[in-house]
Amino acid sequence: MSSPILPGSELGVLGGGQLGRMFALAARRMGYRVSVFAPEDDTPAGQIAFREVRASYDDLDAVADFARTVDVVTFEFENVPTGTVEAASRHAPVRPAGRLLYATQERLREKAALVDLGLPVAVHAAIESAEELARAAEQVGFPAILKTAAWGYDGKGQARIERAEELERAWKEIGGGRAVLEVLVPFEAEISVIGARGLDGSIALYEPFLNRHENHILDVTVFPAGITEATRREAQRIARAVLEGFDVCGVLCVELFLLEGGELLVNEVAPRPHNSGHVTIDAHVTSQFEEQVRAVCGLPLGAVEPLAPAGAMANLLGDLWESRAPAWDAALSDPGLRLHLYGKAEPRPGRKMGHLSVIAATAEEAERRVRAARDAVARG
Repeated sequence: MSSPILPGSELGVLGGGQLGRMFALAARRMGYRVSVFAPEDDTPAGQIAFREVRASYDDLDAVADFARTVDVVTFEFENVPTGTVEAASRHAPVRPAGRLLYATQERLREKAALVDLGLPVAVHAAIESAEELARAAEQVGFPAILKTAAWGYDGKGQARIERAEELERAWKEIGGGRAVLEVLVPFEAEISVIGARGLDGSIALYEPFLNRHENHILDVTVFPAGITEATRREAQRIARAVLEGFDVCGVLCVELFLLEGGELLVNEVAPRPHNSGHVTIDAHVTSQFEEQVRAVCGLPLGAVEPLAPAGAMANLLGDLWESRAPAWDAALSDPGLRLHLYGKAEPRPGRKMGHLSVIAATAEEAERRVRAARDAVARG
């Protein structure tokens, strides 16, 4: 096994968003320098980093120069081009390795990889051309969700379809390219499991989180998830299988649909920390971001136990800025609330600008308080 990358070393991050920002905060607290590579200046991550390099991900010479100056490279979002990762890996270890990134960048590759691992996914069919729409519909049935095969997140590139007559229109609306038609799963809840795997193969798994969405965007995350012990064990088994199956060194999130009978289906895999894990910053012994630092640096993983019986996180979207400046003082009138803002200058509807989190005695209390605080922000 490689020697650990110790504090004082320089960590490279591909991507400048909020996940990179929170990674940089955790790394700097531990004594690391962090350099960020992104196609923009003054990014959320760059504001915290020791060094911010602005260049296109397609500028492979710039990527190589960046990788030469750091001790390890990781990424904070999965849409980094494969060629960029390959260029970086010639000069520094990239963790997690590119195989996981390659699979999760495209829904059909991801589903195929999960099936190969023996993990449950929804009934689906690949669509390469308009001529294949009818065949896919016969295989999957209705209602269904038509999704672009690549580059979709937060509900983008998706269309719900109730009958065959809607297929061609929906396919054109999402761009008319390679797509996947997936049966609409009648799930009771969506849960997520965040896990880390170290360079030595050790694994740390957080308890499952319960996720509530609005307009296909994560709205509130709560723990404990209110699921049975059998469901908890199965959710964590699936996450462990993904970590081991892809030989991951780093952090990932497995999103799962919980069906009425207790069955779990894998919805998506995120090959990096996840929005639902932001609650771990304030509510757990080791946050998902410190765990990412530990994993990619070859350090022992941290404890993942919660610091309180329950907790909740609520996203703060750009919609809060539409009518007036948010009233942060109103939210913080609850002395237990924690405010996290991401340093984004331009609020837009649906854009994640920050989050609130709280710990409490019960999940119900935590969710009530975090929602009340966000409402107070909006009311002013």
